[in-house]
Amino acid sequence: MLKFFPGILLVQGVTIALFFAVMQAGLDNTQLVLAIGLLEILFCVLASFWFSAMTRQQHRNELATIKEEHALEREKIKVSAERQKSKILNKSQQQILKETKRANAAANFKVGAAFAGALAFGGIMLYSQFVTVGLLILTTAGGGLAGYLVRGKQLARARKQVITARPQEKIPQKKEKKS
Repeated sequence: MLKFFPGILLVQGVTIALFFAVMQAGLDNTQLVLAIGLLEILFCVLASFWFSAMTRQQHRNELATIKEEHALEREKIKVSAERQKSKILNKSQQQILKETKRANAAANFKVGAAFAGALAFGGIMLYSQFVTVGLLILTTAGGGLAGYLVRGKQLARARKQVITARPQEKIPQKKEKKS
């Protein structure tokens, strides 16, 4: 509001000066009074254009400031969303890994129990004089167990290679404002 104060004072000063000029010339000289009146109207129109330009510039400055604030806020929201997305992604990967380990442990227990049962059955066959059948069952169970262990080691090695080959995602850091 203080921007307009000097302009208002200038308009008032010119109006008072022209009023005194009319009084000095007298009201009898209508042509001079009309010329001074038109001069006053012209000056008021120019002052209104000046005020309009000042308000337009002030509006543009405020709009630019608001746009900049909104852009900063939008950037903060994007960074926050990326962080949350990254946290959720890491959390879900950990959950999947945990569930996979749990499922593998259960499967390993079941397979181990099946091989133990087969070995026990082979041992019973050997003990009950079915040596050929017993040896056949023991050999088959041992070979299956060895194959299962080799497969488990291969899967573990492949998982390690995938984890080391995958680069860790970086979480964007907050940018500090320069003062």
